[in-house]
Amino acid sequence: MRIGELSRRTGVPVPTIKYYVREGLLPQGELSSPNQAQYGEAHERRLRLIRALLEVGGLKVAAIAEVLEAVDEPGRPLHKVLGAAADRLGGKGADGDDPEAAAARTAVQELIARRGWRTDGSSPAAADLARALAALNRLEHGAFAELLDDYADAAERVARADLGYVGRRVAVEDLVESVVIGTVLGEAVFNALRRLAHVDASARLYGEGDGGDGDRGRGK
Repeated sequence: MRIGELSRRTGVPVPTIKYYVREGLLPQGELSSPNQAQYGEAHERRLRLIRALLEVGGLKVAAIAEVLEAVDEPGRPLHKVLGAAADRLGGKGADGDDPEAAAARTAVQELIARRGWRTDGSSPAAADLARALAALNRLEHGAFAELLDDYADAAERVARADLGYVGRRVAVEDLVESVVIGTVLGEAVFNALRRLAHVDASARLYGEGDGGDGDRGRGK
């Protein structure tokens, strides 16, 4: 197909497709003439992946380029590719050097050790968690840390479900890409489900008579 058809199929404007090609996110089409290139299903699939990582996963173009580079690297261990995707998620805020930040980093290290997690305590995810805990400490809600193991239990169950799904449903040749998709988009799914569960839990705990309709009421 030509670039115009690729654009119609994916909803990505032609100038954007050309930009992705220049940035190395999308392979170049096969030249059929000096000024014309042909694109195939692999290009369409990659474009849909880029859109999902950008629009749903919230990744920046530079981060997407790094993730796709890991996906495309022959022979790279699956665990390393998964780490490359996970490390591109989350915030980029300053860690801070106040007592609250120090205490939060210690709490994260202790959690990782206590759970026996085979993960790097200096990873972006650990830094994100420490920043969140530090913010809670500054707001005098440091007791929230008492919930960490409950959250960790839920996170472990979700992680096992994610990877179990991939192993059952995905062909070997698609495994790496699918794990990346699950890592990035799975986080968006989990966060949305958590918000829905909060609305339901609030309604059950505090009663329908006090605005407990939650999201249902907002649609009226």
